[in-house]
Amino acid sequence: MNSIILEAKEIRKSFLRLNNQKLDIIKGVSFELDAGKITMIVGASGAGKSTLLHILSGLDYPDNGTVKIKDTDIFKLSDEKLSAFRNKNIGFVFQFHHLLPEFDALENVAIPMMINGKSLLQAKKESESILDLVGLSDRIHHKPSELSGGEQQRVAVARALANNPSIIFADEPTGNLDSFSSSKIHELFQELNSKLNLTFLIVTHNPELVKISHNIFEMRDGLLTKKK
Repeated sequence: MNSIILEAKEIRKSFLRLNNQKLDIIKGVSFELDAGKITMIVGASGAGKSTLLHILSGLDYPDNGTVKIKDTDIFKLSDEKLSAFRNKNIGFVFQFHHLLPEFDALENVAIPMMINGKSLLQAKKESESILDLVGLSDRIHHKPSELSGGEQQRVAVARALANNPSIIFADEPTGNLDSFSSSKIHELFQELNSKLNLTFLIVTHNPELVKISHNIFEMRDGLLTKKK
């Protein structure tokens, strides 16, 4: 029996169109995430995958429903406490790396640690270890503009690892990469899952990325069904 690290119940989310018609994006999704596994959510564009991921990770609020991460009901937290909870427990990898261009790789990884209360010295020391873990020990003083797309995304993964999170959420993490760089990110996720027993929840269109998953869910018509 796998332990459950995240539990969502009856998540609903709708948006208003320009003509003020309500568009239901998520129509009552209940979901459990297995700890220590790589779980994928697949589905057509516009199916609500990214919206659901943002809600499960606390980046967005549902209209109705609850999300518990490690038994904490995250939407009962104040905005300030939710931000602190996310910083300590959640890592997020976006399709576009969103690295700060004026800082080098080491500094980009260190910043979340410093927000979490670590000294600059300690944050930089730990950032070096994490960048080594993702295969970038020789690129730590390069700024994002001096890195390839695959390297930029590796820095983004390293930043997501900064505070030793319980879960890594990833939204189309290889959607902006060529096939070679994509395969390297896949290998990295498998390695991190195996070495650190890290939990991943990944939204993807990439059939190659789906191959490394332990669990697969499909988002369709606002509902989530398990495929594997």
